Amino acid sequence: MLPSGLSSVPGSVSSDVLLCFSHLRWNFVLQRPQHLLTRAAKDYRVFFFEEPRYGGRVIRLVRTKTPQGVTVLTPELPEGMRPTDVTRAQRRLVVQLLAELQPQRLVLWYYTPMALTFSRHLVGDACVYDNMDELSAFKGAHPRLLALERELFRRADVVFTGGHSLYEAKRDRHRNIYPFPSSVDVPHFAAAREAGRPTPMDQADIRPPRLGFFGVIDERMDLDLVTRLADLRPDWNLVMIGPVVKIDPASLPQRPNIHWLGQKHYAELPDYLAGWDVGLMPFAINESTRFISPTKTPEFLAAGVPVVSTPIRDVVRPYGEKGLVAIASDAEGFAAAAARYLNGPQKTLFAAVDRHLSQLSWDRTWTGMSKLIDSAIAHNTRLVASAGDDRLVEQTNA
Repeated sequence: MLPSGLSSVPGSVSSDVLLCFSHLRWNFVLQRPQHLLTRAAKDYRVFFFEEPRYGGRVIRLVRTKTPQGVTVLTPELPEGMRPTDVTRAQRRLVVQLLAELQPQRLVLWYYTPMALTFSRHLVGDACVYDNMDELSAFKGAHPRLLALERELFRRADVVFTGGHSLYEAKRDRHRNIYPFPSSVDVPHFAAAREAGRPTPMDQADIRPPRLGFFGVIDERMDLDLVTRLADLRPDWNLVMIGPVVKIDPASLPQRPNIHWLGQKHYAELPDYLAGWDVGLMPFAINESTRFISPTKTPEFLAAGVPVVSTPIRDVVRPYGEKGLVAIASDAEGFAAAAARYLNGPQKTLFAAVDRHLSQLSWDRTWTGMSKLIDSAIAHNTRLVASAGDDRLVEQTNA
């Protein structure tokens, strides 16, 4: 719905809008937000509001339309703006956007509580918090994040969590909270199982066996474990794919058998995975990984790549408990588990894997979320009707 104080423009087109506020950029790494919101675009006009970029001469909102129908909104702001001015500028851009869009129904979707600083004046037909990670445990977390998350929990009509462990930690904080662990696009990754996949040029000269990782390389990776594994098995090649963020690239271990190939497009991943013998998930066991639910677990398995992981709770349960993934706590354990995969046929493993994966899809995840959003909208509509008003009006100082 419109921010209070704005009136509808006669003759304007009304439609359902989903406005998402995210700390992640759309074109960074394809993960949960992109999977869900491209599916939401079949039901809503979806707008993805990113964090600002600096360097522009004027304050403006740069729009990019994706092939899937999502409109990416990037605030472009001048360098050197004070934090309070950044907040005011973003609030003004949001107000102008909604005045233009004139949504018939508005769903506000948050990935970051920090966006409340410039959007708390908005009133939607439903407010969703997709709590995909425990952001407060990440390196560089804003000191106000926890207080803003408490406010977002009060405002949200429905909360989703990115995994079961995060749900268990927060289920007492909201009346309408549901776990939606990360899912998988099985057909996309299953293409890696096809014979004759092309070998990427930068992997072609890396001899097997190849043990690989793909994803964001940051403080959540146990670099000491990677170093120790490479030293234990100099005859194995470790292929590491992904952008390096929040850590110094110079801190990455350098060994003849560790290959840092950088970020790759989502479409390219099956070609790389087709040439891997074992998938590695060498996550550190610390506060930043306590509640993660890695999307790469089912993605590795869909690609036909057996996995060794450190004991991340949402990997141990269900994947480790079902015997679909090997769990190891140190480099020696990783080496032993990987050796078992390299030396034995995996037909039995992947029969069980495929039964498990048959129950997973991003389509199914979005369908479940959409039903809960519709219920929240219906509940709010009944509240408005019982109050004898056309709309709930809420105004809070930004």
